[in-house]
Amino acid sequence: MSSDHISRPAGASVPGSAPASAVVASVADQGVAAFTNIAVVIVAARQSTADGFASFAIVYTVFTLLLGLTGAYVGQPLALRRGRETSLHRHCRASAAFTLAASAALGAVLALATFALPGRLAAGLAALGVVLPVVLTQDALRYTFAVLRRPQLALVSDLLRCSVVLPLLAAQPHGTDPGRMVLVWGLSALPALALSALLLTRLTRGAGVPVVRALLDRRHLGRRFAVEFGVGNASSQLAVVGLGVFASAPAVGALRGATTLFGPMNVLFNAATGFGPPLLARHGGAHRQARIAGTAGGALAALAAALTVVLSLLPDRAGRELLGDTWALAADLLPATGSQYAAMALGTCGLLTLRVLTPRATLPLQVVFSALSVCFLLAGYAIGGITGAAWGLALGSACKATAVWARVALELRTVVRT
Repeated sequence: MSSDHISRPAGASVPGSAPASAVVASVADQGVAAFTNIAVVIVAARQSTADGFASFAIVYTVFTLLLGLTGAYVGQPLALRRGRETSLHRHCRASAAFTLAASAALGAVLALATFALPGRLAAGLAALGVVLPVVLTQDALRYTFAVLRRPQLALVSDLLRCSVVLPLLAAQPHGTDPGRMVLVWGLSALPALALSALLLTRLTRGAGVPVVRALLDRRHLGRRFAVEFGVGNASSQLAVVGLGVFASAPAVGALRGATTLFGPMNVLFNAATGFGPPLLARHGGAHRQARIAGTAGGALAALAAALTVVLSLLPDRAGRELLGDTWALAADLLPATGSQYAAMALGTCGLLTLRVLTPRATLPLQVVFSALSVCFLLAGYAIGGITGAAWGLALGSACKATAVWARVALELRTVVRT
């Protein structure tokens, strides 16, 4: 649905000196969180009508956007935090308290804003406003466990979340309204939130009352990360939400359904983003690093192509088992979405190379080509409807990948001259 993906706190959470068990727990937590997100969308699609899932998809896209913004402002700076144990404990508490307060305020604004929207979508967004403090705070606590080098606790929390949410969603009758579906999904995080809060309280005992003013300081790194997120992921996601609200809700449902089927690719992209830079840095020589990244990008692109073929060959009956009524619309988008993911594979590995060679080069590329992807998305929808929008996203990702590798080639030529 978007030409970018959200990076979770995987690689940064476990330093190179961490024991193997911590690395395994961190990777396993990434897998559980990704599986839960994929399964939630699939179960919601199966239990909803096509129109109902379209509204749910818009709401879920709004949540994804707010989740990414919260991760950028709170989670990423927290993952980079270093210092004495007492200071870390205090900052973990402050980050959790800030997320709870900020998400409650955001939820209230979101619930009030729904009065201007039509019925089903308004109910879904109002429900999101109610559960936003629960789901965002539970996710923020995952970052605190990463900083405290207890990724196994984040894994336990996410396993609990998964074991609660999927049965509850599956138990809803077919045709359940989006508002109820969102409430069930969000409130199912309460046990995981309670467990995480209890574990954090015990781990940071004696840290004192959390002071959240540091997160409002103008020097807080989260401001920069939030801007980067805004010009990267957020722009295309906002365009998709706008497409659903003002033009075609079924378009968003179809895009969400198609991209969900490529969810395993997002897991691999997140792993590459988290673990790629330190692994590349171990290999001396810029040209060798570029070759390794290029090979990885080609392998991921080939995997995306193979997954596209497999999904395209699914019988309609099997497709409906996955996405319910939404399969009919999503199936037509598989070639475009598969092409988008193949291009994203090459672009992601190219960006990893640039982060090792010249980190400052990535932000301008993100700004320009995220805006270009939005233009292609809207132009594609104007020309060819839902299918055109999907091909617009694919074209945007292809242009971005081309530009990224062109910049890598330029940097490599500079290395040769020097």
